[in-house]
Amino acid sequence: MPAQTQAGDPHHAIVAAWRAESARLVGALTRMTRDVALAEDLAQDALVAALEQWPAGGIPDNPGAWLMTTAKRRGIDHFRRADVLRRKVAQLEHAGAGEEGTVPDLDDQVDHIEDDVLRLIFLSCHPSLTAESRAALTLRLVGGLTTAEIARGFLVSESTMGQRISRAKKALVQSRAEFELPTGRERVERLDDVMAVIYLIFNEGYAATAGADWMRPDLANEGMRLARMLATLAPDEVEVLGLQALLKLQGSRMAARLDENGAPVLLEAQDRTRWDQLLIRRGLAALRRAEEMAGRGRPVGRYFLQASIAAQHARAERAEDTNWRRIAALYDVLATATPGPVVEVNRAVAHGRAFGPDVGLAVLDALPDDALGDSPLVPSVRGDLLERAGRHTEAREAFTEAAARTKNDSERLILEGRAGPV
Repeated sequence: MPAQTQAGDPHHAIVAAWRAESARLVGALTRMTRDVALAEDLAQDALVAALEQWPAGGIPDNPGAWLMTTAKRRGIDHFRRADVLRRKVAQLEHAGAGEEGTVPDLDDQVDHIEDDVLRLIFLSCHPSLTAESRAALTLRLVGGLTTAEIARGFLVSESTMGQRISRAKKALVQSRAEFELPTGRERVERLDDVMAVIYLIFNEGYAATAGADWMRPDLANEGMRLARMLATLAPDEVEVLGLQALLKLQGSRMAARLDENGAPVLLEAQDRTRWDQLLIRRGLAALRRAEEMAGRGRPVGRYFLQASIAAQHARAERAEDTNWRRIAALYDVLATATPGPVVEVNRAVAHGRAFGPDVGLAVLDALPDDALGDSPLVPSVRGDLLERAGRHTEAREAFTEAAARTKNDSERLILEGRAGPV
């Protein structure tokens, strides 16, 4: 949806327009120039022009169109300068008569906004890039975040993040990544990569892996925005709708995940009146659309199944009303569809709630000792199940081990609290 014109603070209008339009802008310019780095430079030039001109001249009626027109003009100027340089070099090298460079006619190119943004998302998540680089580049090119904002979200210096983004762009050039939508099996595989990156961004915001903060809401909100954008661009994909539903349903709990003093609150102790009911309604609506498609024979996967699990929590007015047997059954299906140690740990939690802690411990004990390396997840879940089983000494040992493993300060405080006084 194009940015809305608003009276008032020009700087606020510029920020809003950039956040709303940057993905379309960079996507269209990449299609026109076939150079993602140049496209971003041209978009940034348009942003700088807005910062210079809008405070004095007023906010344009259509900010997005203004930015696109300005960027196109900068692009035409760039290619004209490059063309002049080529001609001078050719003359110096005694090039053959009649040779001329070509300046792309950016104004005559047809805009395909939705396809451009989708192409840009696929390009940002190219398989030649690491997961970390894909996330950073997606936030930069599609999310419109600054390097400093991305760096803060992932707890690295601005220079480190700048280098990561720069290397990612170079890797795209070296791999000769095409700015085209993949088809067939490649499209399915790449769409999985895109969704995985969006989920990674959301998860890092919802439950930070390191640092002092329990959550980083800006990253979580950006993950939800990217999922919504992807669902708009690919509305017939069950898993895309599942991802949108999952992030909205989980994101609805964020306000309740901290108490009035800023201390973390676990799911079962949360004040559910603080859950965002609008996000829940939207998440459940996305899930219903996915269910309708699944009912017509469309395949489902991990995001649809996780959204179905999240919906069970969202529909329970009180923690004790949660249908844990249904959740355990869904985790059994998820473990078959996408097996992995994280799924098994969560399955242990569900079976422990549904059928008793000993059943959950049996699921957990089936995992190899090094299933998740030095992650705190296994010992923290083991501690919870042992505590519920009345095995308090063993539970304390497990929570102490988990506290020693975590890199997140808030999580460490929770685990130390559950372990009890030394």
